[in-house]
Amino acid sequence: MNYRDILSKTIEEKRQKLISVSDQIWDYAETGFEEFQSAELLCKTLEEEGFNVEKGVGNIETAFIGSFGTGKPIIAVLGEFDALSGLSQVGGETNYNPVKAGGNGHGCGHNLLGTGALAAAIAIRSYLKENNLEGTVRYYGCPGEEIGSGKTFMVREGLFNDVDYSVCWHPWSRNAVWSMGSLACYEVSFRFSGKSAHAADSPHLGRSALDAVELMNVGVNYLREHIIHEARIHYAITNSGGFSPNVVQEKADVLYFIRAPRVSQTEEIYQRVCDIARGAALMTGTQVEIDFASAASNILPNNTLEKVMHDNFVALGVPQYDEKELQFAQAIRATLPEADKRADIQINKELAGKDLADVIDPFIPSNGVMAGTTDVGDVSWIVPTVQCLVACEPVGTPLHTWQVVSTGKTSIAHKGMLHAGKVMAATAIEVLHNPDILEKAKMELIEQRDGEEYISPIPPEVKKYNLQTI
Repeated sequence: MNYRDILSKTIEEKRQKLISVSDQIWDYAETGFEEFQSAELLCKTLEEEGFNVEKGVGNIETAFIGSFGTGKPIIAVLGEFDALSGLSQVGGETNYNPVKAGGNGHGCGHNLLGTGALAAAIAIRSYLKENNLEGTVRYYGCPGEEIGSGKTFMVREGLFNDVDYSVCWHPWSRNAVWSMGSLACYEVSFRFSGKSAHAADSPHLGRSALDAVELMNVGVNYLREHIIHEARIHYAITNSGGFSPNVVQEKADVLYFIRAPRVSQTEEIYQRVCDIARGAALMTGTQVEIDFASAASNILPNNTLEKVMHDNFVALGVPQYDEKELQFAQAIRATLPEADKRADIQINKELAGKDLADVIDPFIPSNGVMAGTTDVGDVSWIVPTVQCLVACEPVGTPLHTWQVVSTGKTSIAHKGMLHAGKVMAATAIEVLHNPDILEKAKMELIEQRDGEEYISPIPPEVKKYNLQTI
């Protein structure tokens, strides 16, 4: 057997155990930095599989590293396991049906992501051991990807400094090797403090924090015309000051996400947003406290590793589905707007008329910039990093929806998850056997940095993500 067959066999032998882990994490549905049960389950499984586990790394309670082997190369496999609030949904149903109204759900498939990465790490460990090879595989348990940028904190603490290369994946509605940049992002809360008063009897004595929030938002909306078109600014009023219109609101908070293609561009826009906040405070006679919560850098694609991953993906093929799975996918797609159904087809026309992706997208190196953010970006600035997308949802299904939550506990998702483990493991082992590939990937990373050194976008005074920010 070749290395792909050996790795695939290992993962298939662990199939039921891995599916059980994924489904348990789906059940826990814990949001960022509160993934205590999910992290404990993954740590326990790693220990059962022969890994040495270090918990609470990077000053984060739910972050951990499982290690096996000795010496170089050091291979990082990135795992996530956080859910999203407000996306509760019964698994395996084709109609919206929350388990708990307002509850959490794995609307981005991170129960699959973390377990697929676990599958890869186990397969790599087995391969190293059975072939008596030098090398180290590490499973990085990375909390808070959805909000809080756990990997950025872990990178800042030096946890990736000795890693040689990194592999990861994401559940998707298509099969592809990721070869795009992403937007860097700052997550910042602006807290305004004023003075309460009776809104009818003595409004002149009040200083409205809510007015300041509203003026800030208006000012930022005007700013949008004067920033680069690739940038994105989003906000949510997280504290409107209460529910009594006849009381001048003494406190009000607004949470901002500020995104741009490079950290330096994000920093420039952030400073302008801060000036607008100070101006709003000045106009309303209030004070503003700027609370920097987290940040993430943009992804630096590594075409060298991506080509290796694509070749392995093609060699391994794609998951095969039975009639029941196809019928489920068709029913899920019937709940989607037409625009969503067309989205994937516009990228890969071979998906036209299909409910589940059964082809791999053509590999197009450095194919633009995604208008979103992931803390994988910070890892990619430190170490050559590659990731694939594997179909775990019906064609056109957008992430962060109840449809993804429902599908995430079905055999469709399980097949995609296990296949992702095979693709990542095969990629890691091919690079291990070919040191020239790794050297080329490291040289490409230097070129991608374009003379910039990595500087953590999270200020040193921010010791860990503050859940109270939101």
